[in-house]
Amino acid sequence: MLRVIPLGGLGEIGLNVMAIEYDDCILVVDAGLMFPEDYMPGVDIVIPNFEYLSQNKDKINAIILTHGHEDHIGAMPFFLKEFSVPVMGTSFTLELLKEKLKEHHLPEQADLRKIRPGETTRFGPFEVEYISVNHSIVDGVGLAVDTPEGILIHSGDFKIDPTPVNGQFTDLNRFAHFGEKGVLAFFSDSTNAEKEGMTLSESDVRKTLEDLFRTSPGRVIVSSFASNISRIQQVINLAVQFDRKVVFNGKSMVTNVRIAREQGFISMPDDLEISERQIGRFPDQYITIITTGSQGEPMSALARMAQGRHKGITIKQDDTVILSSRFIPGNEKAITKIINSLYRMGADVVYEKVSEIHTSGHAKREELKLMMSLVKPHYFIPIHGEYRHLVKHAQLALDMGIPKERVLIAENGNVICFKNRTARLEGHVQTGRILVDGKGVGDVGEMILRDRRRLSGHGMVVVLLAVDEQTGETIYGPDMISRGFVFEDKGESLLEDAKCIVLEVLDELERPSPIDRAGVESDIKKRLQRFFNKVIERSPLILPVIISI
Repeated sequence: MLRVIPLGGLGEIGLNVMAIEYDDCILVVDAGLMFPEDYMPGVDIVIPNFEYLSQNKDKINAIILTHGHEDHIGAMPFFLKEFSVPVMGTSFTLELLKEKLKEHHLPEQADLRKIRPGETTRFGPFEVEYISVNHSIVDGVGLAVDTPEGILIHSGDFKIDPTPVNGQFTDLNRFAHFGEKGVLAFFSDSTNAEKEGMTLSESDVRKTLEDLFRTSPGRVIVSSFASNISRIQQVINLAVQFDRKVVFNGKSMVTNVRIAREQGFISMPDDLEISERQIGRFPDQYITIITTGSQGEPMSALARMAQGRHKGITIKQDDTVILSSRFIPGNEKAITKIINSLYRMGADVVYEKVSEIHTSGHAKREELKLMMSLVKPHYFIPIHGEYRHLVKHAQLALDMGIPKERVLIAENGNVICFKNRTARLEGHVQTGRILVDGKGVGDVGEMILRDRRRLSGHGMVVVLLAVDEQTGETIYGPDMISRGFVFEDKGESLLEDAKCIVLEVLDELERPSPIDRAGVESDIKKRLQRFFNKVIERSPLILPVIISI
């Protein structure tokens, strides 16, 4: 029996990982991360739970990376610490991965194997062909997986751009080839399944950028995703056209441009690039700065410019700042704060809401319909998206004439079984999210998050006591220390009343007898929580500290 098990990326944006299993062979597709949501204070990144793969470690033949975005390769350092298997990826994807592995001190441990669109690789019962797709990062692929039960098509992240600036098309002919051959199931990217029409071509974005270059009186500062190599190449081409020097700024931007140049995905004259220190040698109208920070990240280069804290670049009157990316949901406030700061500093700011200076890397509804009509799948399973995206994509498949019983909406952990050209959802495996905080992996759970949320919202009160270990008599305290709750001088009467409640708890103890520290601490917490909630309608984190002497 053929089993396909999504372990992440269905019902959420990010965490993409899928297992394709037949007998004693498992092929893994992608291992991505997700950035923390608002309810995860202090968390750096979120990675998938690999428990199912750990239970079947001996079956894993390889992992295939469809492209180099963080939501597809970001969890690879954690994956490779546990699984020593070949990693298949295109040239640019593997170079990005190498940089990540260096940060985790893993570069020598990985078995990285380069693939190219059009090539095939056999893994046990599977034969995989890599199909070129156009996306907002170069060198992406979809997959045609020939299995004993039939052909599976995995779209990867894609869009259909008839005029790509990097020359990398989505290979519709190859997808159509497999459609004619017969496709058992099509797993297709659902990110833009809500959006009507076709995705704006990257060439149309160039026209908008060209107008901005032509009319900008001073420096042009373009902020973009460091992974969007096609956009960066367009800005370089315009800098050449308008006789401007280029400065690359931001760690990830400098790294990605270097890799892209080495791999042949970026071309530019040798004398085009200058350093930050050389900016002052040229008139403003001859300078273009390509930087990171389009999502308002606090420590990014653009954020530091907007705050006047960048060591080498100060925003000037007549600067034109272009945020050439979309506003990712959740980042709107941070981005608008930067935009407002840039305006205050005298710059003109251009962003997605006022001009067509960005296009998505994901197919919209008309492109999804075109791909579906070419692939002609027997079964259709939407992937990569929040649940509403999966539902909208499934509805699109129904509109295209695929029978309802052959459109499956799966979620993380669902086991999709194929046998004799029949598919069904059968059972569930363990999945979930692992929170990474600093060097801690998985040691931040819901209780810690709840405490952090309470600290951020209501502050903390520490109750300090010293008691006789044998008799239970109070030797010192109670002392009340608060942080982020009330000013201790202004809330003195409140904290004094709280001390009385603690003393009441102590008076109720049987003496002389050894103290039950856990029981007393629990009682103090409960009573103080009730008291603070009743009197001031706040719920601080309460930490009783009882020292036995």
